[in-house]
Amino acid sequence: MDGIEFDDVAKTPPSARDIRDWCDTCQAPGRAEDLIAASRHAETLYTEWRRRVRTGLRQLQESYVELYRSTGVFRVYSPTLVPGLVQTEGYASALLSTNARLLDVPDDGPEAALARVERSRIIREPGHRVLLLIEESVLYFQLGAADAVAAQLGHLLSVGALPTVSLGIIPMATRERSLWPQETFHIYDDTLVSVELLSAQVNITQPSEIGLYLAAFEQLRSMAVYGAEARSLIVKAVDALP
Repeated sequence: MDGIEFDDVAKTPPSARDIRDWCDTCQAPGRAEDLIAASRHAETLYTEWRRRVRTGLRQLQESYVELYRSTGVFRVYSPTLVPGLVQTEGYASALLSTNARLLDVPDDGPEAALARVERSRIIREPGHRVLLLIEESVLYFQLGAADAVAAQLGHLLSVGALPTVSLGIIPMATRERSLWPQETFHIYDDTLVSVELLSAQVNITQPSEIGLYLAAFEQLRSMAVYGAEARSLIVKAVDALP
């Protein structure tokens, strides 16, 4: 067709102007920005963990440094684990080594854990704010040895007192939840959402979807307890350790 091969057409992504024109033709101009975002980041929206850890778990941790430094506000929700931003070396090492075995890749968990802890020092630097939200059940999952779990819970007590950190815990006894537990997700400012699945990481850049995660985060936050109430839940979990 006019000297253009169909394969060439298929390999050429639409421009932002093309997408806006198409949305106008379809009488759906409100969809344009979402489709433009999806088109620009199509190759990085879904990435298998095995692909991401081909060069090692440590390098995966280090690959986030630039993103962390450029983020002003972190919002993290986790129903299963203490968030990586506030993990101790022992807790992170147990987790990352478990992941390595599951993914059947070389285990550099201890080195990766050290890199994760080093990376997380950013929460103590000016210019960053961290909003952490976990389900109370996270405090009771025995990941690694009991002393490593105890150290992790003690660390939570410390970081929860930092002026740059807001630590919210949703009690298991919460009645009439306004929103059920969700998948683990991270929101970087209001421009990127990263969702963690068992096999892959999903990166979301569409404004409407980011807005949905922001709304969900606020609903989950409304059920959480903070300050002294949150600390009492952590102390209770420490007392329950074997």
